[in-house]
Amino acid sequence: MFVNTEKKFIWKNGSFKKWSESNVHILSHTLHYGTGVFEGVRAYKTSKGQPAIFRLEEHTNRLFDAAKKINIKIPYSKQELNIAQCEVMSRNELFEGYIRPIVYLGNEGLGLRAKDLSVNVAIAAWEWPSYMDPKAKEKGISIIKSSHMQYENPIHSGNKIIGTYFSNTMALHEALESGADEALMMDKNGFISEGSGENIFLVKDGVISTPTTHNCLNGITRQSVIQIAKNLGIKINEVDLKFEDLVNSDEAFFTGTAVEITPITKLDGKPINKGERGSITKELQKQFEDIVSGNNQTYKHWLTHITHQ
Repeated sequence: MFVNTEKKFIWKNGSFKKWSESNVHILSHTLHYGTGVFEGVRAYKTSKGQPAIFRLEEHTNRLFDAAKKINIKIPYSKQELNIAQCEVMSRNELFEGYIRPIVYLGNEGLGLRAKDLSVNVAIAAWEWPSYMDPKAKEKGISIIKSSHMQYENPIHSGNKIIGTYFSNTMALHEALESGADEALMMDKNGFISEGSGENIFLVKDGVISTPTTHNCLNGITRQSVIQIAKNLGIKINEVDLKFEDLVNSDEAFFTGTAVEITPITKLDGKPINKGERGSITKELQKQFEDIVSGNNQTYKHWLTHITHQ
């Protein structure tokens, strides 16, 4: 995943460090207890040849909301971290890539009762042309129903908090070991929740449906796709979805910062409908690609442009 790291820099607590020197102490509280928050942000090379970060402010807002939920006060303003994320792209001369802001606690004490711990912030960025096989956006991916349940967790449902991702990791590894590309996680009531790191959408008779966010992340790409679909005049419902709804759907797709919009064509080894990308999925992909490349002025406010010197 990481290339040319000897030439890369990471923003850490207000200054740039060489990639190899951006270390965390072995007794960092976050390493032991998951007490930290993070974001996943994507930057794209626009049609003008310069990079732009997709929905930067929304990602940073969610980072601060997540920190507040677990009583961490970030020692920087939102504006400072927005600027820092742009600077990380420029310092590393990236025209597109994945940006990872992370907030973690220091090593001044250990144990659940530890207090007065330092709050550290780091931002890394690297090339990430495709999270899955590049052909997946056209051919689709296969998923399996996971044995790992997505438990109801009001802290996790709206935020990316480090300690809440263990079940997701287990679900993905189970899927990969079975020969599938991704996992489908159910909630405690037997309704569809999400993928291991993606939101899911189904299409039936021209209507899009997606699970409510009681037991899944209200992803920023999810929110974007809902808005795009509504502007296209496509009816979209946020409802509890059963496994059978996915089995009987006309088309299905995942959304997320990493996967963007990726069709799901096979479930538990069987094709969904014809086993190919559907027309609505294809149209949403086209709209999304136009937006992130800067060619759709309706959504120009979703892009934060960066000019490399």
